[in-house]
Parts: sequence; structure tokens; C-alpha cells
Amino acid sequence: MTIDMDPYIFHVGHIGLRWYGLLFATAVVGGFWLAARETRRLGIPRQKFESIAAWGLVGGIVGARLFHVVDNPGVYLEHPWQALAVWEGGLAVYGGLVGGALTGAFRAWRQGVPLGRTADGAALGMLLGQAVGRLACIPNGDAYGSPTDLPWAFTYLNPASMVPPDLLGAPLHPYPVYELVFDLALLAALILLRKRASFADRPGLLFATYVIAYSTGRFALSYFRMENVWLWGLQEAQIASLLGAAAGVVMVVAIRGRQQAGATQIVTMSNSKTVEERASDALR
Repeated sequence: MTIDMDPYIFHVGHIGLRWYGLLFATAVVGGFWLAARETRRLGIPRQKFESIAAWGLVGGIVGARLFHVVDNPGVYLEHPWQALAVWEGGLAVYGGLVGGALTGAFRAWRQGVPLGRTADGAALGMLLGQAVGRLACIPNGDAYGSPTDLPWAFTYLNPASMVPPDLLGAPLHPYPVYELVFDLALLAALILLRKRASFADRPGLLFATYVIAYSTGRFALSYFRMENVWLWGLQEAQIASLLGAAAGVVMVVAIRGRQQAGATQIVTMSNSKTVEERASDALR
């Protein structure tokens, strides 16, 4: 598939609107809508959710841009002010997830909102936003894949895209499509799981499952991308995936441990009550 479209929809003087900006805004709106609907179902007040979402959005954008700049230092050392041009593309998903999760969790804690249920509801919105966000990467060319001879390859021709000049005209893996399909499949799976007792009775487990599953899928899909290698032959996203999967496992262990502790406490209280009842019966 040949992609020769201009990343800009239109220009007014020196100011232009990119397809990336329009689709990114659509991703934010779609993610907010789904997260708001799900958190309302879980009993989170709408006003408090909106405040948490606003904090998470700001933190997510800052984190996403920071991760991207760190992964491409040469470009931004030469043009440091370009680091602020988020509307042109270059937002790292993992940076957005980390920044958004931390700021959102902080705001939820300050408002006294149940963190586990809030995270479970937010996970669905985050995934939908990620999926739509990958559509923004197609005309922008900022998530290009590695060279391939597969018939469904993307071939970028427009020099205004973010594809490196030496890869223009070369067939590349359509990485945004790969992750789009994966994100939607994971979203469908989480929607099916969210009402099961094993998840509904364990706040935070759905979010932990999302973190583990996405990290695993992203690690594998990154082999179809061309990014800077950081350590042990792994790209930045793959290292982040390993850390994310580990964090998800820790969350699952903590959630199960908390539930077991609660069950033990209930049994202990029940046994104590039984002893007291027996003593009372003996006095009679």
C-alpha cells in the first residue's frame, strides 16, 4: 500500500493542522467516553472521574513526549524547542501510560476514590485511545515498521512524513495496523472478562491483566519496528514491556494477597464469634 498523502490537512500561514493532531484528539475523546461509561458503572462519581482524567491526560502527554525525546536525543539536542511540538507527532505509548497512570493515581488518592476500580474502568478507555491513536501514526509515519516484502507493506513517498529519507519508497511493515488490531482484540477480551466474578470481586485485577497482556504483545510486536536499541539487543519499548509485565505480576500478587488476608480476617472473626456464643450458652 502506497502512502503519499500530506501529513497536513491544511495550512494557514505558518500554522497547519496535521492528521495526527485530529486523530489524536479523536483518540482522547473516544477513550474518555469509554472510561467515563465504565467508571460510572463501577460507582465512581462523574465529577471526580473527570478530574482524574484531566490529570491523567496531562501526565500522559508529558510522559509520552519525554519518552520519545529520550529515545531520540540527537534530533532534540540540535532543535530543543522541537521537543514541545507534540502536535507534530512523536508520542511514546509507554511514556503516556506511565505518566498518565502515576498522575491519575495521585489524583484518585487525593480525592479518596477507590484506586482499583478506577484503574479497571480507565483500562478500557486507555486501550480504545491507544487503538485510535495508532490510526494517527499512519499518515504521520512516526511508527514505521522494518523493511519487508510482504504484500500488505506500507510504502511512504511523502518527504513531509516522519519516515527517515533513506526509507522513503521502501516497503515497510505496517506496524500501526498490527498494534491497532492487537489493541482492539485485547479490548474485546477485557470487556468480556470485566463482569466475571474473578475480576469483579478483585478491584484492580482487570487493570493488572491489561498491563501484563499489553506489555507481552508490545514486546513481540516491537520486532517489526525500527527503533534505537538500548540494552541486550532490545529496543526501548521492549525494555519498558519487561518492566511493565513485571509490575503487572506484582499487582496481581498484591491483589490476591489482599483478598486472602481479607478472607482470613473474616474467618477469624467468625470463629471468635462462635467461641463467644458457646461461652454464652454455657453460662445459661
